[in-house]
Amino acid sequence: MHKVKRILVTGGAGFLGSHLCDRLVEQGHDVICLDNLFTSQKTNIEHLLGRKNFEFIRHDVIHPISLEVDEIYNAACPAAPGHYQYNPIKTMKTSVMGAINMLGMAKRCRAKILQFSTSEVYGDPEVHPQPESYRGNVNPIGPRACYDEGKRAAETLFFDYHRAHKLNIRVVRIFNTYGPRMHPYDGRVVSNFIRQALLNQDITIFGDGSQTRSFCYADDLIEGIIRMMNGPDTFFGPVNIGNPGEFTIKQLAEIVLELTGSRSKIVYKPAVEDDPTQRQPNIALAQKHLNWQPTVALREGLAKTIAYFRSIDFASFRAPTPNF
Repeated sequence: MHKVKRILVTGGAGFLGSHLCDRLVEQGHDVICLDNLFTSQKTNIEHLLGRKNFEFIRHDVIHPISLEVDEIYNAACPAAPGHYQYNPIKTMKTSVMGAINMLGMAKRCRAKILQFSTSEVYGDPEVHPQPESYRGNVNPIGPRACYDEGKRAAETLFFDYHRAHKLNIRVVRIFNTYGPRMHPYDGRVVSNFIRQALLNQDITIFGDGSQTRSFCYADDLIEGIIRMMNGPDTFFGPVNIGNPGEFTIKQLAEIVLELTGSRSKIVYKPAVEDDPTQRQPNIALAQKHLNWQPTVALREGLAKTIAYFRSIDFASFRAPTPNF
């Protein structure tokens, strides 16, 4: 019989947070989902609300909260460009103040705490693929900096709390992830392309489509993150969690068109400022320390994601930004 833990998931009603809550509830832990529903949907966790070992608190991590927990997964932060650029100051506050508040709680409870960091800490990388030792190439005053620098500052705080207070920390750097429960208007490339294809609208590529991304299916990612939390206390990261399979944006658009049978045409628009030209994780550390690597191929994962998008009513999702 494994030990039942009290686990807090901030951002637990979000795309990834809700999948994490699913896994932890199924494992029998007492799960507290904390979310202010700024970019997430309550429908993501609706199926969990009746479970005895699940509770939902509507709260913003910018403000302190006092709970008694054994573990904290700190996932709260708008993570898609359309969301985090809508209110950049709020985004920075969520990363920095949220980290301070959650680290303070972890210190008081003597809880283990894991930070959802991001491949965006590498900026527009000059090293390819990106190992954890690479320090990044970030424009600190660009339109993406609220997210990039907010997440970098959060990593700083985690390691300072570890050094100053011997806090048991974990830091994972998440690369592009996709799957069911993505917000159809989050501005991410996968959700944009699938939504446009299903509505037979033009598929918009910013730039010439040669920029690359590595897409990891949500189930694979959550498995890696849980392994990191439960892994040896001697390995606290940061560790890259992502799929090293590299695809151009144009290739992605063509696969989405094929899988949806859409009549959409691909159209090209000017490139976006500070958009990274390459993104591919080096996952050697995750393979070595967590015995983890992704198993879901892009076509398989996209088929499941498209099935989800076909099942939802786009009109019931509010576009959280004026950019669409």
